[in-house]
Amino acid sequence: MAISSKELEFNKNEDKMRLKIAAVQRELEKIYEGGGKKRLEKLHEKGKLSARERIELLLDKGSERIEIGAFAGYGMYEEHGGCPAGGVVIVIGYVCGKQCIVVANDATVKAGAWFPITGKKNLRAQEIAMENNLPIIYLVDSAGVYLPMQDEIFPDKEHFGRIFRNNAIMSSMGIVQIAAVMGSCVAGGAYLPIMSDESLIVNKTGTIFLAGSYLVKAAIGETIDNETLGGAVTHTEISGVCDYNSENDEDCIRTIREIMDKVGQKENAGFDRKPSSLPQKALKDVYGILPDERSKPYNTKELIKCIVDDSEFTEYKANYGKTIVCAYARIDGWSVGIVANQREIVKNAKGEMQFGGVIYSDSADKAARFIMNCNQKNIPLVFLQDVTGFMVGSKSEHAGIIKDGAKMVNAMANSVVPKFTVVVGNSYGAGNYAMCGKAYDPRLIVGWPTAEIAVMGGASAAKTLLQIEVASLKAKGEEITPEREKELFDSIKSKYDSQISPYYAASRLWIDAIIDPTETRKVISMGIEMANHKKAEKQYNVGVIQT
Repeated sequence: MAISSKELEFNKNEDKMRLKIAAVQRELEKIYEGGGKKRLEKLHEKGKLSARERIELLLDKGSERIEIGAFAGYGMYEEHGGCPAGGVVIVIGYVCGKQCIVVANDATVKAGAWFPITGKKNLRAQEIAMENNLPIIYLVDSAGVYLPMQDEIFPDKEHFGRIFRNNAIMSSMGIVQIAAVMGSCVAGGAYLPIMSDESLIVNKTGTIFLAGSYLVKAAIGETIDNETLGGAVTHTEISGVCDYNSENDEDCIRTIREIMDKVGQKENAGFDRKPSSLPQKALKDVYGILPDERSKPYNTKELIKCIVDDSEFTEYKANYGKTIVCAYARIDGWSVGIVANQREIVKNAKGEMQFGGVIYSDSADKAARFIMNCNQKNIPLVFLQDVTGFMVGSKSEHAGIIKDGAKMVNAMANSVVPKFTVVVGNSYGAGNYAMCGKAYDPRLIVGWPTAEIAVMGGASAAKTLLQIEVASLKAKGEEITPEREKELFDSIKSKYDSQISPYYAASRLWIDAIIDPTETRKVISMGIEMANHKKAEKQYNVGVIQT
């Protein structure tokens, strides 16, 4: 039987997506090795587990989990030997059935030292804990600040010291914090376990002190070994700094699980949930629906059917503002409000063609009203981004596109229900902002391997930058041949394309993870579950909005 052109296109898209997913997985496998096999072997020789082994032992067997920032530091700090996963592993998972976030220093990466991205990643973990009243468990094994880059990690507001400020704030908020010292814990870092609710230390391998034995000798002339200075016996029998003396990593993790098992439940945010149902469309159909060429249109509603329960949703204002789809649905049983960019070319009420992925005045107006409705009904919001920006030109300007765009941004920015963002394809310019980019506090923000985040697309940006470069060279008297112009264009575009890739975004924590599209339901479901731990602290109020 002959295969239709539509089926061929679907199969081509599916193959391309699978290749992208495989490429992501290959890079992750390298990252999971941390500082390499030799350093892992040295760790094992000391009787210690790796960061990932500790987390695996801590979390409930076979339970779902989300790793945050696996690509942090990717392609960065090469002159310093690299920093896989930012030197720290962060996972949202379950301990004794209770959802929590785990932060584990990777001692195979520069002895767990803190690079600038390490600090940013740790702060992201604490942000998630504070936003969602989520218990946080620290598995400490770090040599402290990476001294060659101390000026980029030590003194500023969002640097190393902010960690301990957050410890204090979280304590006042009643957020459970447990710290296990399973290796080095030195200098300013020594405050983290002590500012947590309870602390554990592993005998013979865990140490805590403001200054190690060499520095003590240099500073005050005292001769003492590190174990006597700040080991497990010292801190559980003499100083009282730690609460539990563990014989080894396994014993330490067993004690943490026993503590977590006794933690009581608190009042939740009341988000609605019913028994979960799988979509009627296959989850993997998203592979074939999304075109490999991002300029091609597709029906966003078909993607939504692959994500929501029973593939059913109730569309809001279906025939108005068609370049944004707003819909009520359920994801893994949770009630959600979906705001998604429609990528099909559509007609408005006047019969005018509207480009897919572009936000027009009517679309912005509709989305703003829908976001307000979701806040009124206490329904979490899910943003599916594939947006090239707001419509430009005299017609749009005269119709008040800036006013309508501002209305949407205002409604979204002031939202008190949790927001979750999935970057499906394009995430350009002000469209990134209006569709809840990182700057607008989504509880989680992830990207598919097809994601691109930038002021504008690679070709458009390269053409703009090329004009500037050519004008500059001509002003200096250089003759620009067509061949030279193409060479300049290719060079500019290549550099720009590398900066808009999902890897670049994930390495800098603009997104929390690059995920297989079939994991979208899991990420949103676990995200709403953690958000449900904390009620909104204020009423929904959008302030002044021009109508």
